[in-house]
Amino acid sequence: MKYINSKFLIEKVGVQNIAKKFGTPAYCYSYGLLKNNIKKFKNSFKSFSPLICFAIKSNTNLNLIKEIKKFGLGADVVSIGELMLAIKAGINPKKIVFSGVGKTSEEIKYAINKGVFLINAESKSEIEEIERIAKLKKRKIEIGIRLNPNTDAKTLSKISTGKKENKFGVNEKTFFEIINYFKSSKFIKLKCLSVHIGSQILNYQPYKKMLNVINKILNKTNYKFEFIDLGGGMGIPYDLNDKKLNYKKYSLAIKKFLLKHKSKIIFEPGRSIVGNIGILVSKVIYIKKSERKNFIILDTAMNDLMRPALYGAKHKILPVIKKNKKSKRVYEFVGPICESTDKFTTIKNFQELKEKDLVVICDVGAYGMSLSSNYNMRVKPIELLIKKTKIVVIKKRQKLKDLM
Repeated sequence: MKYINSKFLIEKVGVQNIAKKFGTPAYCYSYGLLKNNIKKFKNSFKSFSPLICFAIKSNTNLNLIKEIKKFGLGADVVSIGELMLAIKAGINPKKIVFSGVGKTSEEIKYAINKGVFLINAESKSEIEEIERIAKLKKRKIEIGIRLNPNTDAKTLSKISTGKKENKFGVNEKTFFEIINYFKSSKFIKLKCLSVHIGSQILNYQPYKKMLNVINKILNKTNYKFEFIDLGGGMGIPYDLNDKKLNYKKYSLAIKKFLLKHKSKIIFEPGRSIVGNIGILVSKVIYIKKSERKNFIILDTAMNDLMRPALYGAKHKILPVIKKNKKSKRVYEFVGPICESTDKFTTIKNFQELKEKDLVVICDVGAYGMSLSSNYNMRVKPIELLIKKTKIVVIKKRQKLKDLM
């Protein structure tokens, strides 16, 4: 994505032309960036050949998942809906990991019937329920145990998942109780130790600390896990000041860990695969002047992109047509929804804007449309996949009649 002759392009297509043909707001995804992200991720960890399971929660577009599947990735799912979606996209159940803290009996039965690779359990009660279902089916079920390593991911508090106060996983004491109780079970095979400490992690040090915790715990038991699921959480730079996660250092830390523990590695990346491939194209409806700033009222809103309202996430906003004239006013970019939290960002020294101008909100490929809603009875945007000069509609814009 770049400017050519002051016009913003995604791949080789002008965003102004996209808006003219398909309207706004519109989610647009770069196939080239998707391909590069997957290639980079695979190459960074190829020395130990991990099973890479794309986190479906990050982007639930069926056609985009079909493209991801073509690169050999499996899926990480956290609900029966996500599991059905992954299977519909053609992902082999033997490459699907079913995670989540609150799987229902129906979801567990469905996962077992579909033959998923692994069910990651997060409590003793859940394992007991899996065992009960396995007995009824007279089958031995392979599961993982999610450990809470009490590791600070150094990320936004609302997306930290590996500290002791978080609801995810079991503590060390419960972990050993589960191993001792179920290691001789006729219906449960403890196949994997699983962890996931958070999301949008840009420093490899929390991962290094997490590996040290796992190492200490494994050294306390003679139980051998065939797989270690390290989760995902690898972040992307949303801001120019953000540093990229050092994959090389993370990979070296894992290789060092594997010298002692001969397990296979599972990853569950989402944001690192699709985060930077997406933009949200929007039009300025009105410019509302106040004493201290100008409100730039867009035709997109928090129902289309929830992250800023949900946990204060930052996204760059860029003009579709670049001009040299800067505004002397502070611009606050907001949506039309009747909530004060329907706000994207506040920017000083943005270029001067007029009503009907176009802007793009950047890096919305992850947790954009998958977190969207119909709040205020607003229809969801169209989704487009851009392949060089080709524009493919991968999900049509909703119509109001769909909501009635």
